[in-house]
Amino acid sequence: MAFDQKALDSLRIERSDDAESSGSSTVFKWLIGAVLIFAVVAGAYALLRDNAIAVETTTATATSGGPIAGSVLNASGYVVARRQATVSSKVTGKVAEVYIEEGNTVTEGQTLARLDDTTTLPLLALSKRQLESSRKNLDEVQVRLAEAQRALKRTEKLVANKLVSESQLDSAQSEVNATAARLEALKADVAVAEGTVKVRNQDIDDLLVRAPFAGVVVSKDAQPGEMVSPISAGGGFTRTGIATIVDMDSREIEVDVNEAFINRVRPNQKAEAVLDAYPDWNIPSHVINIVPTADRQKATVRVRIGFDQLDPRILRDMGVKVSFLEEADKKADPSAVARPGVRLPSTAVIRDGDTTYVWRVNGKHAERVAVSVGGERDGQIEVLSGISGGDTIVAKPVAGIAEGIALKTQS
Repeated sequence: MAFDQKALDSLRIERSDDAESSGSSTVFKWLIGAVLIFAVVAGAYALLRDNAIAVETTTATATSGGPIAGSVLNASGYVVARRQATVSSKVTGKVAEVYIEEGNTVTEGQTLARLDDTTTLPLLALSKRQLESSRKNLDEVQVRLAEAQRALKRTEKLVANKLVSESQLDSAQSEVNATAARLEALKADVAVAEGTVKVRNQDIDDLLVRAPFAGVVVSKDAQPGEMVSPISAGGGFTRTGIATIVDMDSREIEVDVNEAFINRVRPNQKAEAVLDAYPDWNIPSHVINIVPTADRQKATVRVRIGFDQLDPRILRDMGVKVSFLEEADKKADPSAVARPGVRLPSTAVIRDGDTTYVWRVNGKHAERVAVSVGGERDGQIEVLSGISGGDTIVAKPVAGIAEGIALKTQS
């Protein structure tokens, strides 16, 4: 069958130039509109993103065991040594030798230093010579007394035989008595000389500075050639100590507790100490006693806390934070052991009067959630209700955070 070309040509639609131009313009306008809409949306997204608040987040951790053994009170203080001494000499003198250095361990009675003895030694030698002289004089008088006693006996015989007069007997008796008296005086002189020698020996011994107890030298305060004195003398040119010794077995903690909260502390109460130098090390401790006086200036009461076990890392004057723990009978509540909950850093929980809440990250926005909390310990707090394990929580709320505000999170 042959095609009718003329019939086919009659069915073709002829488009004018104006129609083609109008169609192209409409497509171009739609294209520009789409670009503008995309730019507006992108700009708004970028603006909202730039206005989002950057926060640090944490994940709520479900408790695996019982509740946190809460602390009833937190306090700060320092490690102290109950037994320490700045050791000085008994007399004023110049340091000749120092036998210790910082960090040395010393025993009770160990010699730490020696003072100059150039003056004391000659005095000791002189006293010894005086003692020797007194003893020789005593020996001489003892010989004379023995001779006088023999002469008295001979005179007594002669008087009995009527060969000499009674006056000669009296003279012999007086000689014996006088010599005996002189002998007693010389004995006293010898005793005085012996005492003088002991004093001089003690003076020599006082020039030796000894440790009063076993411990560790924490400070060396004098050098050879310096003057030391048991009392403050000579302005700033005389030392009052040779060294400071600390009995490391007497280390403990002293904290000042506000008197409004002292009723939360009791003797033998369990506590945990954290040294500023070792923030991840929890040291079991206990309350030794509460010093029975208050500081009216600071309105505080001093509390002594002992370490359950000492460690070489615990040094005197270190800063320490102490948490006084709940009583055992409160922690032993069976219902408390079974209660579910999650743990968060203490900084995540905000207290506003009677209200306690956290900021939860919902999508990328902040959501305020009221919670109830339990015990607090080691920088962690137990949340009993309001959130679940796995929720993303703002760890440290920042200024400007509010309900529904956009957040930029970082772990």
